[in-house]
Amino acid sequence: MSKVTTFLAFREKGAEAMEFYTSLIPNSKIVSKHLSEGGPIPGGALMHGTFELDGTRYMAMDGGPHFKFSEAASIFVACETQDEVDNLWNSLTADGGEESMCGWLKDRYGVSWQIIPNILMELMSGPDRERAGRVMQTMLKMRKIDIKTLQEA
Repeated sequence: MSKVTTFLAFREKGAEAMEFYTSLIPNSKIVSKHLSEGGPIPGGALMHGTFELDGTRYMAMDGGPHFKFSEAASIFVACETQDEVDNLWNSLTADGGEESMCGWLKDRYGVSWQIIPNILMELMSGPDRERAGRVMQTMLKMRKIDIKTLQEA
């Protein structure tokens, strides 16, 4: 196991977020989950938990109202197909999530994600620099990334 792990301090509902994320991303699982029984931390709050998203390990806790996420850190998901982009985008923006620009979004828990098809990077780094520029300009106008539109640019 790596000694470096991303730690997410949710305001609340960290255990729910872990369940949600592992249900969306293939090859994911909850490794451990320890809920408070009361005391200084409200009963049922996530004291600490560990989960994996496609083999990448994360840790989480419910930190209370003084914790909040920002776009300065995000979970990046490289997608192979438009269906994968659509499914993740729709699931993560549902029930209070927020769309942003260029494949970025915030989920209902406040965590920022980048849902990016692999072909975007291929098109932007390819040898045809004019096409790469058109792809970039097209992508800058998108919220959810549309592969077909990028390929047509």
